[in-house]
Amino acid sequence: MFWNRFGKRKIADWPDAEWPSYVPKYHLSDFAAIDFEAANAELTSACSMGVVIVRDDEIADEFYSLIQPVPNYYDFWTTKVHGIRKKDTENAPLFPAVWYKVAYKLKGLPMVAHGSLFDERVLKALHQYYNIRYPGYQFYCTHRGSEKLLTDVENHKVQTLAKHFGYDYEQKKHNALADAEACAVVAMNIF
Repeated sequence: MFWNRFGKRKIADWPDAEWPSYVPKYHLSDFAAIDFEAANAELTSACSMGVVIVRDDEIADEFYSLIQPVPNYYDFWTTKVHGIRKKDTENAPLFPAVWYKVAYKLKGLPMVAHGSLFDERVLKALHQYYNIRYPGYQFYCTHRGSEKLLTDVENHKVQTLAKHFGYDYEQKKHNALADAEACAVVAMNIF
């Protein structure tokens, strides 16, 4: 790792042709970590969303909301993972109302997620479903990034990585805000 002439720390010393798209080239001091929990296998079935905004390498803001999923049913396995049930989201807002509360805070920020392929696909699917213009967020992945950048950890689960960096959230896992916060801690340490 080294500092370039602009004072930004380069993450690794890989040739550009081999640089994975899920790892930023330079240290991220400003970004948003995002996490969704889903009600079922449909990408539009987000039932909760957590967002953690990092500015100047510090957590500056957090946002959490339940969301009424589309389609509005819960399967056994997703409920077993996160504990959210249909009765919890019957009166929850639809995604557009939730998104408009936080979207302006995300303008110009790259997104980070642990398993970014899922969260990016959910975000795009919800924008498409509700006919909201998608701003083309750059997504980085702490899961795949940690596999590439960290070799001295037991595994690359977000709870393991967060604990490795001094953040223990074992009691709160599979809560979208806690997952986003753990992801932010990991990203601040590896990106």
